[in-house]
Amino acid sequence: MRFEVSRVLDEIERCLATDPTVARAVVDLGEVLRYPDLDAGRPASLLRLGQVVDALARQAAEDGVAVYAVADRGVLSDGDLTSNERMVIRRWADDGLVEVLPAAGDRIFEVADLTGLPVLTRRNPASHYPWLHGVPGRLLVPVAGPGGVMLQSTGGIAAAPPLSHPAMSRQWRCPEAGCASFGPDRVGNQPPPRLKAGVPTCPRHEHRLADAGPRPLTVTLAVRVGGVVRHRFAVTAGQPVTVGREPPEPGGIRLGPWLSGDALREISRSHLVVSLTDEGLEVVDTSTNGTVIRTSTVETLHRGERRLLGDHDVLQLHSGVELARAAVWRSGGAAEPRSVMRDAPTVAIRLPSP
Repeated sequence: MRFEVSRVLDEIERCLATDPTVARAVVDLGEVLRYPDLDAGRPASLLRLGQVVDALARQAAEDGVAVYAVADRGVLSDGDLTSNERMVIRRWADDGLVEVLPAAGDRIFEVADLTGLPVLTRRNPASHYPWLHGVPGRLLVPVAGPGGVMLQSTGGIAAAPPLSHPAMSRQWRCPEAGCASFGPDRVGNQPPPRLKAGVPTCPRHEHRLADAGPRPLTVTLAVRVGGVVRHRFAVTAGQPVTVGREPPEPGGIRLGPWLSGDALREISRSHLVVSLTDEGLEVVDTSTNGTVIRTSTVETLHRGERRLLGDHDVLQLHSGVELARAAVWRSGGAAEPRSVMRDAPTVAIRLPSP
């Protein structure tokens, strides 16, 4: 059972992101861990995060949804969690996948306010967060349902608008060496800073952040296979992204896990490269069999050819394997998204009695 739990935690890890351009909701992690009514289990369990991720995926009708998780530092010493769960959360924090703060407090609502993302919590957002109640889909409340965890909301899931707060237009640097959120390795995909009396601050180290210039332009893309959105990723100016069956390039987007049959054979290991240039979003074909671009017409790119992509253009790497701006597809298209809890031991996800 220990192996099964570790495998599920690895699956959950793939759904964590403090990059607001790919996350679909802000999650109150420390609170979610303590929802025993979701599974009638022990007082605190990290696997409940997986149940909530699955509920979000069903609501979005999309595979592989990412969540922006925030928790109090107290979770690292919570005796109701196993030592392995505490170690995993610490590693996630060190890698910049979740925010573990001295006191999370209002941070989840601040992140939601700065990014436009919905909040997944049972907390009452209080009178000074009226926008959570006033906009459909901004407040998602996890509850136990007859078939598993459900999210109560009005209007489905709110789509996050383009980042508009002035603090989100700048790149920030933390003086703490090796800061995973605001270090030199985070370019274009930084989380929002914490604003203390209007001053941008590192939420983890509580240091004042230095302004490192304008935030690079970023575009969010989505991969759709078999009519289902499987993955979202960001392309940042100056950082090309390779997409293919099994790209060896760092940060490449692997399509192999979703492919079969002719698609698995005919999509190249490194099929195309997407980049943001001064002219716009550009694709360069690096494949053996070419890439179809569906615009107002249909054309085929061959190896070495490049094109700028319009807002509604769709790249087809093979029949049923598509790539486009995330906004092109209004629905994720998944009747039953792939569960991150599919390998969980039954005892870990038993449902409460009716």
